[in-house]
Amino acid sequence: MTKVTISTENAPAPVAAYAQAARKGNILQVAGQVSIDPKTGEVVGTTVAEQARQTVRNLEAVLDGAGASLDDVVMMRVYLTDTAHFAEFNETYNALVREPFAARTTVYVGLPAGLLVEIDALAVLDS
Repeated sequence: MTKVTISTENAPAPVAAYAQAARKGNILQVAGQVSIDPKTGEVVGTTVAEQARQTVRNLEAVLDGAGASLDDVVMMRVYLTDTAHFAEFNETYNALVREPFAARTTVYVGLPAGLLVEIDALAVLDS
C-alpha cells in the first residue's frame, strides 16, 4: 500500500512540511484544522463557538477532498486553549456532529495567537 497525501484549496494550506491529510489503504488521518478562512488566510471568529464552526468546515473540506465525510470519522482529537471553553465548545460540537458519534479526546494546549481550537480526525474509509 502506498501512502497518498490529500490536498484541497477549500481548507487552509499547511504552514510547515505536512499534508492536510494522508491516506494509506482505508485509513485517513486529517491534520489538525483551525479556524483559518482558506480564501483570506485570516482567523474566523473570536469565540470558541465561531472558531469551532469554521474549524469543522475546514475539516469537512479536507475529508471531502479525500472522498470522505464526517460519517467516516472514528476518532476526533480536540485541542482547546482554555478549560473555561469546554462547555461552549461542546454545545457547538453537539450541533455539528450526528450519530453514530466518533470517539473524541479533548486536551488543553497552547495555539498560535488568536486561535482557540484545533481538531484533527482519523477516518476509516470503505474503499
